Amino acid sequence: MDTLLLSRIQFAANISFHILFPTINIALCWFLVYFRLRRGAAKDKAAAQDWEEAYYLWTKIFALTFALGVVSGITMSFQFGTNWPGYMEKAGNIAGPLLGYEVLTAFFLEATFLGVMLFGRGRVSDRVHMVATLMVAAGTTLSAFWILSLNSWMQTPQGFEIIDGKFHATSWLEVIFNPSFPYRLAHKLLASTLTASFLIAGLSAWQILRGAANGGTPRALRAAVIAAAIAIPLQIVAGDMHGLNTLQHQPAKIAAIEGIWHTEKSAPLTLFGWPNEKEGRTDYAIQVPKLASLILAHDIDAELKGLDQFPNAHPPVAPVFWAFRVMVGVGVLMLLVSWWSAWQLRKSRASGEVPRRVLHVLTAMTFSGWVSTLAGWYVTEIGRQPFLVYGMLRTSDLVADHPSGMVLSTLIAYLATYVFLLVSYILVLMYMTGHPAQPTAQTPQSPKAATPVRGPA
Repeated sequence: MDTLLLSRIQFAANISFHILFPTINIALCWFLVYFRLRRGAAKDKAAAQDWEEAYYLWTKIFALTFALGVVSGITMSFQFGTNWPGYMEKAGNIAGPLLGYEVLTAFFLEATFLGVMLFGRGRVSDRVHMVATLMVAAGTTLSAFWILSLNSWMQTPQGFEIIDGKFHATSWLEVIFNPSFPYRLAHKLLASTLTASFLIAGLSAWQILRGAANGGTPRALRAAVIAAAIAIPLQIVAGDMHGLNTLQHQPAKIAAIEGIWHTEKSAPLTLFGWPNEKEGRTDYAIQVPKLASLILAHDIDAELKGLDQFPNAHPPVAPVFWAFRVMVGVGVLMLLVSWWSAWQLRKSRASGEVPRRVLHVLTAMTFSGWVSTLAGWYVTEIGRQPFLVYGMLRTSDLVADHPSGMVLSTLIAYLATYVFLLVSYILVLMYMTGHPAQPTAQTPQSPKAATPVRGPA
């Protein structure tokens, strides 16, 4: 493999690992806000104790996830300098300020109030602690705002002029609120909601099956299932609107997603098949006539541009084609499981016991959000190829001129580190949920529960 491909794989490995943690925490912190509100509104001490226990456990998981997200994000900055100096040289006047705004606003907000949220329990008033939790939640969402603004600008650039080969902003409002940004932000926030919901529901179900549950476990599980059941249809609507926007601004990406090789009217929707890029066709295709035009353009007679319209300027078809189907397939599974689980929980509300078949299914779906998020991210990023800034800068022109052996060695080191960290993270999650009453070290920095936490220690 050459330096370009190895550098792309290395960047993909870095961002794939990093994105796992913000995707959880953006929505998880809003769950923490909800748990605190429910504790404050509880009508009796027993219910307040339950919500306190839910908050205590998931605050510790938030802190662990936040730490991994910050550390893995630092390597992303290194990547820009070590492997893609051409990008920062040409587009740094746009990318640099947007990344700077993220640090100056979102990260500082998170870092400041995270200390009060984690360490201030019992040391500040409930009201101050609630405000701190709200600020951290707002900070995580604001961070997503800036990062997705930059990513969207790379997909649909506007508000700039090029002087001596370098980008200069002519309108920051146009840069920030570029055409694909609102759709991408909504899609990501809902994806985070689904990822956190299935994580909470899955680990809570696992707690109950293992006999490690306390009073907060079933309450957290029900809240997560209801949130997922509400979020998934909203995500389908957001995805449809995002698709319309992509068809308008990046038709080559849509052609690769759907395996449309030639421009045609009333295009069929290919459910499954094997993209054959060399021959320019999809082998063994299972298609529904006219459905692609109906879904993508909301017009059964609409003409869709094929890949033949973009010679040497379209993404590789197979990875985009398959990643999109994985994302949609997991999304459909999320819809079925969340609605079925919500219905089963409603029926069992009188008994207070969650059916074991529901617990097993939710446990199996614990990390389904990660699968769909990564698949969707690959559709977005591979679908932008061969450009780094769509239509303006080709990826192959911006990569550093390192020997391929050097890039391969660092890639192997990154992959080994990430596998170790990911396995460790999952094992720690299992330990935390299996021991919800495990006391933390008795230091001034220790997270504290307002009341004793029940469950195995």
